Amino acid sequence: MTFSVTERLIQPASLRTVQVGDLQVTYLPDGLTTMNARAWLPTAPDGFWSRHGEYLDADSFVAGVGGLLIEFGERAMLIDAGFGPLTFRTGVGILRGGALLDSLALVGREPAEIETVAVTHLHADHFGWLWQAAPGARRTPFAHAQVLISEVEWHHRDLAAAAGTTAEMLDVFAHQVRTVAEGDEVFPGVRVLALPGHTTGHTGFVIGTGEHRLVAFGDALHSSLQISHPELSAVADHDPMRSADVRHGLVEELAAPGTLGYGCHFADVQFGSAVPATSGHIWQPHRFAAADRAR
Repeated sequence: MTFSVTERLIQPASLRTVQVGDLQVTYLPDGLTTMNARAWLPTAPDGFWSRHGEYLDADSFVAGVGGLLIEFGERAMLIDAGFGPLTFRTGVGILRGGALLDSLALVGREPAEIETVAVTHLHADHFGWLWQAAPGARRTPFAHAQVLISEVEWHHRDLAAAAGTTAEMLDVFAHQVRTVAEGDEVFPGVRVLALPGHTTGHTGFVIGTGEHRLVAFGDALHSSLQISHPELSAVADHDPMRSADVRHGLVEELAAPGTLGYGCHFADVQFGSAVPATSGHIWQPHRFAAADRAR
């Protein structure tokens, strides 16, 4: 079934692939989350949602939860690892995962082929399959892989407790962790980008080199609506003022020629670019041709 762009704003994200130079990049759905918009972006002014109702299913955002597969020939890595096989009621909606391994199988990959899992930050919807095994399995699916986390994020991992991350979760994969810093190349053509604010050590990744690149920005932005309104911080942002400053700069980066963005929670418009508008920028979803794979 084909949906219009407006319909896709309230659809769970589907499996999609883009090519960035020599790298093949695929969004792997794990599940979805709903977030009450008024609670999630509490500083939105009066009347704001009546002007932007196309982003809402009832009163909530519908957001994707998953991971980003990056392939370079036979080699493969993930950015983030979904929520895992759980359903959880949050303070603002529902968070559900469990499909990531099935999504990986759909593109012909086994968990054992993933050499690295790079984690944007230590909220449980981004590292779920690192601490949980599939039903009936004895080991977590990526127990063999190195896990990359920013040095600042890992040093301050106790702060993630405010978002429900427990020490017991992190202990499962702590022995796999290698810390990284801005500018580090963690895979051919993939470099670390510091985007603090949502968490102290929140990290994005720049994928590709030269004239074409993709910026995977994690939870620096939660909705494509924030491209037009980067001043709106989420209730879960650790440092709302810093996250707003980072978003303003990030939007400018996403408007640069040859730049594609990946918003992991951007419903079914997760790939796109920031383009100039009458005031500021808007999100322009990537146009997928009929021949493009949802593999």
